Amino acid sequence: MSKALTSSLLGMDLGEFSVLVSEAGEPAYRAKQIMEAVYRHRVESVDEIATLPQVFRERLEHTGVTLGAARIEKKFGSVDGTVRYLITFADGQSVETVWMPEGDGGEAGDGSEAGETAERLADIPGPGTSGAKAEESEPIAALKRCATQNLRSQDRHSQEHASSGRSTICISSQVGCAVDCQFCLTALLGVKRNLTAGEIVGQVCAVLKDQRVSPPEDRINLVFMGMGEPFLNYENFVTIRPKLAISLNASNDALRTRLMPLNKKWNLDMLIAAAREFPLRTREWITFEYVLLGGVNDAPENAREVAELLRGMRCKVNLIALNPGPGIDFTTPSAERVTAFQNILRGAGTPAFVRRPRGRDIYAACGQLKRTVEAATSPEPQVQSISRVQQ
Repeated sequence: MSKALTSSLLGMDLGEFSVLVSEAGEPAYRAKQIMEAVYRHRVESVDEIATLPQVFRERLEHTGVTLGAARIEKKFGSVDGTVRYLITFADGQSVETVWMPEGDGGEAGDGSEAGETAERLADIPGPGTSGAKAEESEPIAALKRCATQNLRSQDRHSQEHASSGRSTICISSQVGCAVDCQFCLTALLGVKRNLTAGEIVGQVCAVLKDQRVSPPEDRINLVFMGMGEPFLNYENFVTIRPKLAISLNASNDALRTRLMPLNKKWNLDMLIAAAREFPLRTREWITFEYVLLGGVNDAPENAREVAELLRGMRCKVNLIALNPGPGIDFTTPSAERVTAFQNILRGAGTPAFVRRPRGRDIYAACGQLKRTVEAATSPEPQVQSISRVQQ
């Protein structure tokens, strides 16, 4: 049996659907019917694809074709409107996916349309104007194309989502993470396995269905900043052409190696050299993410070192004040230290933006995803106990 006939429908593109129906001896138009059912109607089983003849549906199921839909096991709502989803797959493994109704400002200054909107809402200057959008995988793009035909009544609760910005879905790419950042709750899980393309797309489908929104009528931004490192799942991630965001988090090798052991293999010289060679599209900017840890990497000297590292590069920096959690022995810096760090970068000509924490009270903020099933209650910053690195 061909690979197409043993795969889940979620994650397939139109070409793969065409192979599937051809090998089943069905007319070519069945491929578009399946695509609409999977990505527009977001059905949860092959039997729900009502546009296909019953005999064909039964044959698909008999030959091992499944939809591969993700199941929402639990969800937690934040006071700021953020929702954290615990999503389970067929083998019992689970990941977390986060819905942020107005994003967190992370796109500000990246040269995209979403970035321009974020800048405008934050009332802060940025390096670019409206520009290139990230290209998307065929399955995710299909969600948007099919949705243009999904007309909804005016009294639908979608009015609740209306805003001048766009909502963001934060997607996971692995079960756990192998990078072992010392300030991240996900690192405590280790890594179990990579997600398939269908499981990645399945998160988007599950959240869109639960929130009752449909792109492009509802403007959605997708970010791979959930559990896992996308580039360690390259085969299932490569079909997407995202804007590049690099976790920097330190201004020198000694500090970065302590915070991110991966730096032993790929140090700052190698990282920055690769970033400078990365091909950028028109008006596109590289984003460097920098988690600020109180008294560890947030000193003025750190900011000056970062500015020097990035000098001359078409990039911007997102500053993230640590989102605390149990088992993470760092503190959140004061707002004054965050602002001082930002001002030094800007003064040196490096655009810098502060990402707003979203869902911190439900362990949904950046660095807090650990499949926590208890209802969170605003975690307090932990006492600093890790020895500081000489800067």
